[in-house]
Amino acid sequence: MDMAESNVTSPSAADAAGGATTKVFIVANWAQGKGFSGGDRIFIELARHWRRKPGVDVHLLLSEEGWQFCQKKNLAEVAHTVWSPARWTGWGMLPNFALRTLHSLWRAATLPLDNSPTFVYSAGDFWPDSLPAFLLKLRRRNVRWVAGFYLFAPAPWSAESPYKGRQYLKGWVYWLTQAVSGFLIQKFADRIFCIVELDRDRFIRAGVAPERLTIVRGGVDVELAESVPEPPEKTYDAVFIGRFHPQKGGLELVDIWNEVVKARPGARLIMIGDDGPLKEKIEARIAALHLEPNIRVVLFLSDLEKARIYKSSRVVVHPAVYDVGGMAACEAMVCGLPGVSFDLVGLRTYYPIGMLKAPERDLPAFARCILNLLDDKALYEKTRQDALKLAYSWDWRKRAEELWQAMMGSSPR
Repeated sequence: MDMAESNVTSPSAADAAGGATTKVFIVANWAQGKGFSGGDRIFIELARHWRRKPGVDVHLLLSEEGWQFCQKKNLAEVAHTVWSPARWTGWGMLPNFALRTLHSLWRAATLPLDNSPTFVYSAGDFWPDSLPAFLLKLRRRNVRWVAGFYLFAPAPWSAESPYKGRQYLKGWVYWLTQAVSGFLIQKFADRIFCIVELDRDRFIRAGVAPERLTIVRGGVDVELAESVPEPPEKTYDAVFIGRFHPQKGGLELVDIWNEVVKARPGARLIMIGDDGPLKEKIEARIAALHLEPNIRVVLFLSDLEKARIYKSSRVVVHPAVYDVGGMAACEAMVCGLPGVSFDLVGLRTYYPIGMLKAPERDLPAFARCILNLLDDKALYEKTRQDALKLAYSWDWRKRAEELWQAMMGSSPR
């Protein structure tokens, strides 16, 4: 059987409860590659928590890679239908984008719907997620569309765009396609999940009523963090978690760590990432600066393995050069690590405490923030306690329930 046609159905929670069924379809057809994005983490955690509710049927409509993500995150029993095969990813960006979009529209047009209260959550604004969700809303009046919109694509000509050089075309594609999906989301989505107040304000300026907008932020697994013991000694001075993508500042971090090593020759950094577009460049930069003894690069760790590394590290670094949030740093903060980031506007409300902030793109200042935490015990402990306070407010159990209540309160459009 072709993975694009595979189907798994689990018993309805409503069958056990003997009540009416609320159906939730989660569309994540753009999930791909080997690494998780923030949007991937959000849809997986929402599915995990929402499916436990009595009277609720959660059904995933997703790509082959998206289903692989779910299995890695111990979500193998949820009802799902795989729409797009992983092989399309290797056909190039534009063919992959077109095939996933067209196939998902056809599947949405033929998906059986009934009169049950039905919610469709699109995991992102990319067309393979947002357009089929929009079509499902058009098909029946009882369908409410909840649209995830987690990053406004920067204008490709702007200084803040991470898509330079050979990536320039990709920046144009993202920006132009988002203009279409963004318009549909603004006009027709019953509820919009966005990532920070900055994006919420932008939607409001575009004419979206405030009551249609919900800040998601993200979440962390508090139970996992508490289950991992503190090691007798720390192995790493700092840890990075994120995709090896221009937006996340991986190359900049290598140069930052070079400055740290000048002051602390034995300082060690571990970079936990994916097999993304910058991996080879990051490794080449490490070699060029002779930092192999100081920087370790690892890929595709489980949540438990990452938690053990967090507990073995002193500081979490989040050197994103264009971002409006980011959950990865908070995964380390809940393990007791203070953080360092650039002072991006979007991060000021996302990480108001628990992180030292360096001026944007000021690499030496970023290095000084790291050294300040490592050298000043009082500053370290104060920032660490702030990080824990912030991270515990991100507990996924609490966050998923807040988002469920927001979705249930959506007024139909």
